[in-house]
Amino acid sequence: MQITRPSVLLETQFPELKLFSRGKVRDVYEVEGERLLIVATDRLSAFDVVMREGIPDKGRVLTQLSRFWFEFLGGTVEHHFLTANVAEYPEPLRRFASQLEGRSMLVKKAQGFPIECVARGYLAGSGWKEYRESGSVCGIKLPPGLRESSRLDTPIFTPATKAQSGHDENITWEDTVARVGREAAEKLRDLTLKVYEKARTYGEDRSILIADTKFEWGQQDGGIILIDEVLTPDSSRFWPKDQYEPGHAQPSFDKQFVRDYLESLHWNKQPPPPSLPAEVVEKTAEKYRQAYRLLTGRALP
Repeated sequence: MQITRPSVLLETQFPELKLFSRGKVRDVYEVEGERLLIVATDRLSAFDVVMREGIPDKGRVLTQLSRFWFEFLGGTVEHHFLTANVAEYPEPLRRFASQLEGRSMLVKKAQGFPIECVARGYLAGSGWKEYRESGSVCGIKLPPGLRESSRLDTPIFTPATKAQSGHDENITWEDTVARVGREAAEKLRDLTLKVYEKARTYGEDRSILIADTKFEWGQQDGGIILIDEVLTPDSSRFWPKDQYEPGHAQPSFDKQFVRDYLESLHWNKQPPPPSLPAEVVEKTAEKYRQAYRLLTGRALP
């Protein structure tokens, strides 16, 4: 029996639409009426290099999971999500339904803040590295004796810069205030932690530990709204709850298979990237799908 595999979309081309931005994963277009069309492709970046191969269903997982969270958080925070139903898009967009179905969102346009708003509930990644060096993360002093992947009973707000290239860099509270002002900084901190704590509790009930996550916030009509993607495997660390064991790095629902494979090669982490074997691509795709299934309780539509 022949197995039909989902097609991969690496880049969109809509000549009738004005391209607003093209990131490592998303293509964003301007839409009449102060709206944006966000299309999540199947591109994958590792070590800040975009791979040649796409990950089947990745863009659909990112979009559908963001859609789920926007709807879940609707009574908690304001957000930019309008619809992901292509039939409700303006007529010019509906012509591209075959490319947009399942992987696109129509959203309100907002002015983004120039920082990444990160909430950490576990000590991992750059937070763990900084803690080992200084006993603190982004200037926040933490108790001594914590181990890698230790749970933080009280989550912390650890903002970062938005790097145009390379890695985002963690910044202190004082740096945050200097960049956005004290009033905005306090609102961003409080909103970030409020959303993260609600999501962390929900995830634990669904057998996923949300170790940390990165939010984007924007200004719209004088208020602060949640924008971009929300609580996806690309913006968060998702760990299987039944395998959690502090003291070392945890298995995760993301591109771990790709990173592990690349680390096994003699590659300088500069373009061009090496080719990815089919089994690495498929294992990565399944991790994304599994995260969606566990969090939403249903298969990817």
